[in-house]
Amino acid sequence: MPPTRRPLPRFVAEPPRDLEPSGRWGQALEERFMTACAGLEGFDSLGKPGDVEWFPERTYAGRAYVPAVVPTGAGCELFGYVSYARPQEGGEPGDFTVQVDFTDETADKNADWKLDLNEEVIAPWRGPGEASGELTLVWGTPLVPGGVAATAELGDDTLDQCALVQSDRFTLVALDAVHGIGDDLYLEVKLWNRAGDLLAVETLYAESE
Repeated sequence: MPPTRRPLPRFVAEPPRDLEPSGRWGQALEERFMTACAGLEGFDSLGKPGDVEWFPERTYAGRAYVPAVVPTGAGCELFGYVSYARPQEGGEPGDFTVQVDFTDETADKNADWKLDLNEEVIAPWRGPGEASGELTLVWGTPLVPGGVAATAELGDDTLDQCALVQSDRFTLVALDAVHGIGDDLYLEVKLWNRAGDLLAVETLYAESE
């Protein structure tokens, strides 16, 4: 095959190992997540938090990322992730970090959404020459029926995919906002059914952007 015009990293994250933390491990992650949420400015105005909804974890560069969403009594959502250094065999997880935020833009208020997405940049990317981008963790839930897999795509390139095997939740790790290799490229998340038909497409950007 000839050299590619777009030397983009593909499938850089390990596939999910744990679909949802449970037992004492799940409680420990929930405590870290909710403690970080309680430190947000304006947390008291969001209403009572509901149950933590975990998404499939992904591992990149030796770190696991476990995304989560928490609905609140005021119709908002807390969202973010717990990350930790994945231990060697027989070791213990360590170097925990937690990233959290909240939003009042929820699926309940946007009937036109087909995918409910959250995202956080987890690392910068530098490519050949002036090429640059943002390695982004994306987690979401389909709002249309029939999906079996979600993909992360830049133009014609598929950079990651995740099967919908747990409550229709998925997690992707892929480049976004790529500049310096021709046209600027922005990530699209696509939902597919078992027959390979495209059910939904969403970007990470509002139309005004």
